[in-house]
Amino acid sequence: MLLEREGPLETLLAAARRAADGHGSTVLLEGEAGIGKTSLLREFAQRADKRYRVLWGWCEALFTPRPLGPLQDMAQLLDPYVVELLDQTAGPERLFPALLNALQHAKTPTVLIFEDMHWADNATLDLVKYLGRRVSLLQALLVLSMRSDEMPLDHPMTHVLGDLPSASVTRVTLEPLSPEAVAVLARPTGRSGSDLYRVTDGNPFFVTELLGDSEPETGQIPDSIRDAVWSRLSRLTVGEREVLEVISIVPGSVELWLIRALLGVEAENLADHCVARGLLRRDDQGALTFRHELARLATLGRLSPSVQRSLHARVEAAMSELPAAQATALVSRRVHHAAGAENGTCVLELAPKAAAQAAQLGAHQQAASHLATALKYVALAPPPLAAQLYEDWAYEAGLSLLVYDAIIEARHKAIAIWRELGRLDKVVLNLRWLSRLHWRRGEGEQAEFFASEAVREAECLPPGPELAMAYSTRSQLHMLHYRFDEAIKWGQRAIALADRTGGIETRVHALNNVGTALLFADRPGGREQMEESLSLALKYGFHDDAARAYTNFAEYAVVFKDFSLAEWLLAEGITFCARHDLDSAGQYLLGRQAQLRIEQGRFREAETIAQGVMDQKRLPMVMHLPALTELGKVRVRLGEPGGTALLQQALQEGSATGELQRIIPARLALVEAGWLAEDLPAQHEQLTALAAMDLDNFRSWDIGELAVWWQRCKMTGPLPRATTHFPLPRSTELLGDGLAAADEWSRLGLPYEAALALMQVHGTDAGAALARAVTILDAIEATPAEMLARKLAQRLGVANQLPKQRRGPYTAAKRHPLGLTLHEQQVLTFIVQGMGNKEVARRLSRSPRTIEHQVSAVLGKFNAANRMEVLLRLRGEPWLLSAENAPLVLEN
Repeated sequence: MLLEREGPLETLLAAARRAADGHGSTVLLEGEAGIGKTSLLREFAQRADKRYRVLWGWCEALFTPRPLGPLQDMAQLLDPYVVELLDQTAGPERLFPALLNALQHAKTPTVLIFEDMHWADNATLDLVKYLGRRVSLLQALLVLSMRSDEMPLDHPMTHVLGDLPSASVTRVTLEPLSPEAVAVLARPTGRSGSDLYRVTDGNPFFVTELLGDSEPETGQIPDSIRDAVWSRLSRLTVGEREVLEVISIVPGSVELWLIRALLGVEAENLADHCVARGLLRRDDQGALTFRHELARLATLGRLSPSVQRSLHARVEAAMSELPAAQATALVSRRVHHAAGAENGTCVLELAPKAAAQAAQLGAHQQAASHLATALKYVALAPPPLAAQLYEDWAYEAGLSLLVYDAIIEARHKAIAIWRELGRLDKVVLNLRWLSRLHWRRGEGEQAEFFASEAVREAECLPPGPELAMAYSTRSQLHMLHYRFDEAIKWGQRAIALADRTGGIETRVHALNNVGTALLFADRPGGREQMEESLSLALKYGFHDDAARAYTNFAEYAVVFKDFSLAEWLLAEGITFCARHDLDSAGQYLLGRQAQLRIEQGRFREAETIAQGVMDQKRLPMVMHLPALTELGKVRVRLGEPGGTALLQQALQEGSATGELQRIIPARLALVEAGWLAEDLPAQHEQLTALAAMDLDNFRSWDIGELAVWWQRCKMTGPLPRATTHFPLPRSTELLGDGLAAADEWSRLGLPYEAALALMQVHGTDAGAALARAVTILDAIEATPAEMLARKLAQRLGVANQLPKQRRGPYTAAKRHPLGLTLHEQQVLTFIVQGMGNKEVARRLSRSPRTIEHQVSAVLGKFNAANRMEVLLRLRGEPWLLSAENAPLVLEN
């Protein structure tokens, strides 16, 4: 009997009805252990209309969760192709779209119930994130149950929930039963409802378990659910108790074949008795589970450690005797039981296999967990296996755990063993990874050292893939630090060797390094190499390399003022990252988009985009640095508070990386802030620091900007750099022709820079130049620069030539970042709500043909192939939904 659950039940039924109409959603069902989540879901499944297909899957409390456990449970009832991919341990890039396709083409609405998500493996979390972002356009309902008392703030599931669109997520929290409800349940048994409520606090499982005891003890009710379960177990037959104790060693479901293997055929009758008593239940495939996990844990707690070890060993042995294909499919569970049996030899055999399966599915955290289990017995492993375990764990942990000290230590242990074994190829691999790890931590010297060591060791070997990638890693470090000659030299060596040894991924990696270096050094050939790197990365499905190519290529296009190329690369790159759930890379590209908008004088759009990126609190430091720098810069230019503080933060974070690309923009922006405020000490502090850097490694546009600020701020002495390589608008201003510089800036599409150049005009043309500057600055809301221009006009005695200063707030219309018209923005709002074209036409009183054209225009401006890609894009850029360029509706 379900009491006080009418509201949550109706919420689930209503969500199912909406899903049947094509408006899918995610329902999060949460509450403490024993609160009745599964009972509610079973009632929901019974009451749901027969047109729904309700599929169940469970996460289990294994030492290391099995990858995609819920999907494996329901796959047989879902789609044959999904089953085939699971059997192949296909990666997420194949499996997840196949599942999505199966749901899209299902003949009936589908309800997917994922139980006990607090035990979910990493691959299941990725699947939930993937489906949750797309479910609103499906005839599907995704129901996730979890224990709120086992969900700390840093639980991975909390991060997944933060990445789902809030508009399509409904939270249902089950509360304990009231004293009145407990009294209703207790009345038929003659128990005291008040006493029962006091010791159970209204937890339905505690209440039910205590009331299920057919021979209650007299006196006070037990104060522990464990005591209640143990008391009930003590009154079962020896055979029934043995069945429960043996089954308790297995988290989740226990198949009939396993029960027979452990207890014999006669145990089936005893299991039936336990089902009849309400202690166990059968699923649709006949497998047995405890009616509640707490009961299993209480039963397991009765067993001594030696008995538990023995049972774990029996379970693993039974699984090992299955045909090879079945035994392989159960390898994750076998690791759990081998570890429970403390059978180190078995763990060392099975854990690497389980880790490989998990990694193929994208469950890198689970792969690391399996390998960590194996490392507990590393002393029993032969040296080659021990070294490989350290190496593989370091790789998987580096992708998922980010515990850098332990990862670096593991790499060093692997190196020591491989060196003793004479495996220099493996030594090189781990040295290269040490370089990468130290770079990620901002430890430039160590990164350089290990990269050099990797090359030195690799050159002692016959030329091969490790030497090629060592060369490319060396090239990448040089490129990141603007040592372009060295980057090109090492990258070309990597490409040549990769071509001889067939290393296509190394070629893609090295082409990116060399192409970026050539572009930033303003030398020929860079664009062709970047285009090839990007093309190959897309062709071979190297998603990270493709995102890196979009990033570096787009940065070049913005810095070198090729805005048509920048617009294309940013649009393509941001869409690519949204399509492949590359959130960090997508946010990094959005920072570059904010930089482009600032250059174009579209300050309000830039501010909105940069602030949206900074609102993503879990981004790694390097990934938010472009947005942080641009947010500080645009606030300085708009005269809004906090701009200089943000730039100081960007400088501090950028300096920790040691990379010029992070440091120079922040210092130049601080020079500009000091100039606008007429703060000479602030100007000179930053310019002196910039002049002390290695100017020979500056990009041409960076050194040109530095030279111009050096002149504008009237620094003493010349800047130690020749002017012959300065870009045209910079060199023109440096030669004293501010008017020509402004014209060149206007041709390139940079109105703010044009206005600043006009402010440098002196003599008889000063009045007209300052009037033009004020008009430009007023139009783009650059208040501080406009005020400074008016001050200069006063000092020069030409203030009478300026347009009158506007009073009151600015009323300039704000453009949509993607250029959507107001009508298209209205259509976009309805797309997000899941409406079809006919419904949108009816709501807006427009013809279906008009709506069709406007939807097509929205898709085109989003660079999206379909509505789902629009929704994915809005997850990373929620401000695109609002006509006023402010984040609305979609929350994090």
